[in-house]
Amino acid sequence: MEQYEVIVIGAGPGGYVAAIRAAQLGKKVAIIEKRKTLGGTCLNVGCIPSKALLDSSEEYDKAKHKLGDHGITIGSIKIDIKKMMDRKDKVVGEVTSGVDYLMKKNKITRYLGLGKFVSKTEIQITDDDGKTENISGTNIIIATGSTPIEIPPLPVDGKNIITSDHAIALDSVPEHLIIVGAGVIGLELGSVWGRLGAKATIVELLPRLFGTADAAMAGLSQRILEKQGMNFLFETKVHGAKVKGKKVEVEIEDKEGKKTILEGDKVLVSIGRRPNTDGLGAGEIGIEFTERGRVKVKPNHFQTNIPNIYAIGDVIDGPMLAHKAEDEGIAVAELIAGQFGHVNYRAIPSIVYTWPEVAWVGLGEEELKAQGIEYKVGKSVFKANARAKAMNEPDGQVKVLADKKTDKLLGVYIVGPRASDMIAEAAVAFEFGASAEDIARSTHAHPTLSEILREAAMDADAKWSIHS
Repeated sequence: MEQYEVIVIGAGPGGYVAAIRAAQLGKKVAIIEKRKTLGGTCLNVGCIPSKALLDSSEEYDKAKHKLGDHGITIGSIKIDIKKMMDRKDKVVGEVTSGVDYLMKKNKITRYLGLGKFVSKTEIQITDDDGKTENISGTNIIIATGSTPIEIPPLPVDGKNIITSDHAIALDSVPEHLIIVGAGVIGLELGSVWGRLGAKATIVELLPRLFGTADAAMAGLSQRILEKQGMNFLFETKVHGAKVKGKKVEVEIEDKEGKKTILEGDKVLVSIGRRPNTDGLGAGEIGIEFTERGRVKVKPNHFQTNIPNIYAIGDVIDGPMLAHKAEDEGIAVAELIAGQFGHVNYRAIPSIVYTWPEVAWVGLGEEELKAQGIEYKVGKSVFKANARAKAMNEPDGQVKVLADKKTDKLLGVYIVGPRASDMIAEAAVAFEFGASAEDIARSTHAHPTLSEILREAAMDADAKWSIHS
């Protein structure tokens, strides 16, 4: 039986990063993945293909609605869905093959198949043909990710009632796409198909977007999306769906108890994801789970109740984000190597890749009030920014929340173009315990969108914003 110092089960962003870092630190490493391509959900059917489609649909929307303002005249505009999907698949192929190269570069042994615990140190790998092979590891990292949640009232058939896995591979634009769940995935895929011509209706049980995130900024994002044609039904339950020919009838109930039927040709079930631990055999060897079905680990040490077995990413508590899993992968590898791996969860940004984008790090106003923290607010809008004007992108706002007494940053929220890039500055500021004044006093190149963050920090520091 082949022996390894570190075995990683799952080759998503958390798993493959953990494997690479462990190998860099001199460990003999193996990685087990059931998919033929590496990268997990994120690279294969999640983050990367959805962003490729978002970019394609943004270009289409720009050509159709925005280029005229720049003096660019285009004739008849057509959509070639097959070519769009081919491009998406090409992007996915390039990034997944890149991960495969990194495994070879770092001399990590790759196993294709489903990994299952036989004991605390032994893993059985079963390939697609049912052939098995056992390997042994001194340390084992569970990084098996998550899978879309399915519920009985919405039986997924992959044709009319679909998950995100299917929504990134449609061969035509739906006439009416009903999306159950107003989370990040639902909003992003609703944006893709909405821009391409679908009517997009989002049904959500909660009263607003983005859960506990800042309500005012969530409301701003909602209003912009509604202006783009997206329709929201909040505080609405879904009781079931019936496929009738090429249509789907969805029975919904509003907060007053009134029941109605929504008819669409596709229903996207996007109510969240669950830890992917089926068939892992973790429970059989005594690994403990939380009440929510996630692997229980020691805070910021990633160690399960079995000392040589660790878990990271979507299978443990915390936001199901690829970059969170990557940071945990680096940290756990360093801990195994005797170093001091650590993840600052307060500095992990969240991003929604609609257009304009939404990004935040830290706490929102409602969370600060609930915790009894006194704070001050600084704001700046995109329409006052020279670069945003040149881009013809006036929608959006930056909000900076800082401690009322110390000026230390508590939250940064951005709704606007390139928010996903702009939030990195705020995340670094959080990592170093910066104040609003630290950002306000730092030179930001002109003209750039980043100046909007500086203006908001000026406003939060002492109401001395220059341009807004």
